[in-house]
Amino acid sequence: MDSYDDRGVGGRGGRVAGPDPGEVPAVPDPGAEADPRADPESSRIPSQSPSPSPVPGTGTGGADPRGDAGSESRSGMAGLSFPYQVAAAVALAVIGLVTCTQLAMVFLHVAPSNTLTKQHGKGVDEWVYPEFEQNWKLFAPNPLQQNVAVHVRAEIAGPDGRRTTPWMNLSGEDGKAIRGNPLPSHVQQNELRRGWDFYLGSHDSQNRANGLRGSLSEQYIRRIVMLRLGEHDYGGTVERIQVRSEVRSVAAPPWSDEKISTKPSYRVLPWWNVTAADLPEGSADPKETDQ
Repeated sequence: MDSYDDRGVGGRGGRVAGPDPGEVPAVPDPGAEADPRADPESSRIPSQSPSPSPVPGTGTGGADPRGDAGSESRSGMAGLSFPYQVAAAVALAVIGLVTCTQLAMVFLHVAPSNTLTKQHGKGVDEWVYPEFEQNWKLFAPNPLQQNVAVHVRAEIAGPDGRRTTPWMNLSGEDGKAIRGNPLPSHVQQNELRRGWDFYLGSHDSQNRANGLRGSLSEQYIRRIVMLRLGEHDYGGTVERIQVRSEVRSVAAPPWSDEKISTKPSYRVLPWWNVTAADLPEGSADPKETDQ
């Protein structure tokens, strides 16, 4: 009969008895790697590497490993559907064409006279006026070297008969209103000046209108003049008006040896009969103004 010692290990049989009730078996650490030297059997078990966890955004199975990166890179027009791409391309082409046409028309408008402006000047003017009018006289190539003033006189019908007023300097009145005013109005600065430029550009040297713009400029000047005359009391009714311009060359600076004559030259327009259409709104009296 085999005998056993106190630890339960047989002398000759080599059998291993159960654990001692008084001992607590050690619990293996699941995170620790097994030492192949401690357990020979483990060296014969093939190692199984854990399956890699999916990367966020890459999907599963046979999905594109780039995931959503491809869709994110398709931004702008490339991210639109084909019909929207066509519409966007057409819109960009139209905007580019209009922009190039605008630049070309403005360039021809301000450029010196050339073959294109001589042949297509009317079309250029129709495109530019009135919204895109340009004027580079202040800078180049021929800056203004003259002072231009607009004068007016009127024929008044009053109780003592007809009389003619002295010449009134309308440009001088605008100058007084602007001088010392930090915020002058656009009317004080440009209304009369641009109106007179409009008249000169639409009439020849004999004051004959060269088209519909000439008639329109005459009406514009008459209305401006009657608006200014309405600010004064002449003791009668304005029946006729006459306008003239006074042009004086700008004197040379003191340090210059240039000799420039500052003698004024005048351009006198014919007398105009005043009608109800020439009066400011609300002040027309057909009985006194219709001639």
